[in-house]
Amino acid sequence: MPIDSFSHTFRVRAAPGRLYDHLGDPDSYVGLSPLVIAVRDVRRTAGAVAYVAVERFRLGPLHWDNPIRVTMTFPEPGRRIVSDVRSPGRVHLVATVDLEADGEGTRVTESVTVTCPRLLRRFVIGQARSVQRARARELTRRMEASRTGA
Repeated sequence: MPIDSFSHTFRVRAAPGRLYDHLGDPDSYVGLSPLVIAVRDVRRTAGAVAYVAVERFRLGPLHWDNPIRVTMTFPEPGRRIVSDVRSPGRVHLVATVDLEADGEGTRVTESVTVTCPRLLRRFVIGQARSVQRARARELTRRMEASRTGA
């Protein structure tokens, strides 16, 4: 199966610890990732959080809910979160978020590696890139809106 990797770096006017706490909470991903409409079956263990996120895909009036299994680990507390995502159709995605203090804010780098069948490759990569950019915009909006009290 093909493997694709890409990354995106952006800056948020919020402390790394604040971002880390937000991104380490599965419930934060509802709306943060534009496809995620629900999070359920959250299980916390030492150094990891496993849960099921429900992605909703729409095509006009029709929709399809896709349950994905996510395991978040925290290899560098306060600095790095790794999400291992297993989706139906033999789609496997690993997203690593690195947080680095940058003046009064944080430099965020999200690196994504996707493995999937060739037949799904174009769709999966397109969705993953689109979600990555939307998540960056929404995270920035959330952090900066709460900073100003909006």
